[in-house]
Amino acid sequence: MTTTERLHLRVSGETRAELGRSRGSQLRESLPAAYAKYAELFRILGVDEETERGGAERVIAALAAWRPAVVEELAGIAEGSGLALAQVVALNARTEILALGTAASSECSTVSAVIDGRHRAVQTWDWHIELAPFWHTHEVDGPGYRYAGLTEQGIVSKIGVNEAGLALHFNILGHREDGPSGVPMHVLSSIVLTECATVEEAIALIRSAPIASSSAFTMLDADRAVSVEMSPAGVFVIEEVAGSVQRTNHFQDAEPLGGQKSEIYEPDSSERLALVRERLADGGPADTAALVELLVSGEGQPPLTCHADMAKSYGERWATLATIVTDPERRSIRILDGMPTDAATGEWREIDLAG
Repeated sequence: MTTTERLHLRVSGETRAELGRSRGSQLRESLPAAYAKYAELFRILGVDEETERGGAERVIAALAAWRPAVVEELAGIAEGSGLALAQVVALNARTEILALGTAASSECSTVSAVIDGRHRAVQTWDWHIELAPFWHTHEVDGPGYRYAGLTEQGIVSKIGVNEAGLALHFNILGHREDGPSGVPMHVLSSIVLTECATVEEAIALIRSAPIASSSAFTMLDADRAVSVEMSPAGVFVIEEVAGSVQRTNHFQDAEPLGGQKSEIYEPDSSERLALVRERLADGGPADTAALVELLVSGEGQPPLTCHADMAKSYGERWATLATIVTDPERRSIRILDGMPTDAATGEWREIDLAG
């Protein structure tokens, strides 16, 4: 694994509770500040402390009924870090709690392709620049499959690949019925990566989950790539076409699209998707460098690469914080602390689970 200055955690335990304590203890110094910054964001976007706490309570109830060991993991993070359980749950349910606000957003772009006969994918992770200090890479070794990837402080998973050869990319979606009363999407990512070896298994698991919020998991294994749209309206699978799946932040299936919060991500999301598809019209990328290049924005183009406008305030300053490439057949993930424009000169952290 190539080393960088960005924090890297090795999280291990025989049980979910032990995994939580391992994660929490390693983040004891930084996790309180990460939670405080998210709590500030919740308030800026109109989610008060009582609403946040009530959302966390509903999430705990949903997880206790579906995957009770995950509640033990979140409690372990709280124990190890010194935070309250409700605060840890709020971090892991930050997508669901933020859905209670109404602010417009800029978000992530993902593309999969078949290169040299192997499925691969690239993603930009765009987020509030104020939260840039609070993400890290990790390797998780506990019950189920080992997995590795990128996540935020105190959050059990985001983008990753597991030792069975399943990769998962993450894009937020917005539906009018979204709220924190089911499994949080970041927690669902962890469950998929620990329990599923293939895209088919992952789709079946997702269909069994108590879902009350919206996101898309673009998942790929050695044989298949899909983007799975999840929302209170149901689970909808978008299959690859000509060896590629492209994903931004709007629903592509007509049924959930009818309930979309279009004011949140549009027209930005549709414009980004159109630009990617225009670039793919003449054929797929020849190599990984060309795959990454698909997400570089030129002047005046839709923001596949996002630069923060520092004249704006917290909650409005979006930046591409990381660029991620997965190769599920090789059980590897490469993470760049920066934008696709930094791909040739920046330092990538590569984690290989095949060895």
